[in-house]
Amino acid sequence: MTTPAIWLSRIALAVAACVLAFTGTVGTAQTSAPAPTASSSAEVSPAIRLRGTLTAVNASSITMKTRDGETVELALAPDVAISEVRPIELSDIRAGSFIGVGGVPQADGSQRAVAVTVFPESARGTGEGHRPFSLVPQGTMTNATVAEVASAPEGRKLVVRYKDGEKTIVVAPGTPVSTYGPGDRTMLVPGASVAVTARSISGLPTALRIGVGRNGFVLPY
Repeated sequence: MTTPAIWLSRIALAVAACVLAFTGTVGTAQTSAPAPTASSSAEVSPAIRLRGTLTAVNASSITMKTRDGETVELALAPDVAISEVRPIELSDIRAGSFIGVGGVPQADGSQRAVAVTVFPESARGTGEGHRPFSLVPQGTMTNATVAEVASAPEGRKLVVRYKDGEKTIVVAPGTPVSTYGPGDRTMLVPGASVAVTARSISGLPTALRIGVGRNGFVLPY
């Protein structure tokens, strides 16, 4: 198991190298990190993002195997926020939907979607804009409102607009499309796919926010 000291050292190196480019989503799209709460008043480290599978759970902590193959134990913040992530159909994306798209730039200027999150209405506007995304090489994240939806030989073509511009997104059949809603601690079970926002609080690696795949759904990011 990776010890807290080693884990924190790796966090510091990752932040310094700008390897981890974002934190704070429910588990599926890029937004800013959560604001400090009463439970995290002693925090000094930046928040980071961990993705992987739960291997052990108890009342006060979780253990997960990250996608990099490391085993990490995290304390659970008393007010840890848990969200349920579930798959939906590509046809559920309509004009007016606010979405987050992990993508890869194409030669024609469009973005090929790696995964799409449809935000609930209560989260409209979250992280709006276009920016680099660390999940894949040359990756981007675009959080924007769908202006146009059209069929295309490659699947579905979306024109999305945000405050400073617009992008054309091509979503091929089979691309993961998901949304999210409130969850609870009963979803934290071994084998569950998770995306965790964590930071050091008083020297203890602590989970502040966890997105959990519903019924075995593997989170795309």
